[in-house]
Amino acid sequence: MNKETPPMQANPIPEGYRQDAKGHLVPEKHIKEIDKLRDELVQELAERAQDLHKRMADFKRHAFDSIAAFVSLSAEQYRVHIGGKKGNVTLVAYDGQYKVIRQFQETIKFDERLLAAKALIDQCLAEWTEGARTEIRTIINDAFRVDQQGNIRTGQVLQLKRLEIDDPRWQEAMRAIGEAVQVMGSKSYVRVYQRDKDGAYQPITLDLSAVAL
Repeated sequence: MNKETPPMQANPIPEGYRQDAKGHLVPEKHIKEIDKLRDELVQELAERAQDLHKRMADFKRHAFDSIAAFVSLSAEQYRVHIGGKKGNVTLVAYDGQYKVIRQFQETIKFDERLLAAKALIDQCLAEWTEGARTEIRTIINDAFRVDQQGNIRTGQVLQLKRLEIDDPRWQEAMRAIGEAVQVMGSKSYVRVYQRDKDGAYQPITLDLSAVAL
């Protein structure tokens, strides 16, 4: 019977030495005191940050599971079943003091079919030049302007589908826009708010950069 080979372990750092950023072993007696103090500070803050990160991840997981369970429980009151865990939800405490929002945000890009849609729209605009309303032409042209990063602004393009225009080329362009939509990914959020003395909801921030000291 073959015995299992024990997993290989990294070479331990000998007593009286520390390993530097390049992987070299340096005798502690050759390390300046200020460098040791800096190391202790960074190690202590990093450990606390890792602990905080874990607790925030646990909170997010707990919040999503709890909200999903509550949505299902609420739906049972009407004898219906809601499939999946997606969907934006706002929950407010009975006294209105707190508000919790579950939100999903998808990242949307357009594929090459957007170029076909733009060509069809340009045909329409060329023919409508004499009679088209100025505001409609402005809306259409503005929708295809890129942002500072050179990306098409998806929200503005999708808003074109709300315009009620009967021209068959326009309808075909709107179909091309719909088919050009590609969902690249999604992000999920849980936001918690507290009502202030003026009755406005203020976020309970979980972003370190926005936390007041």
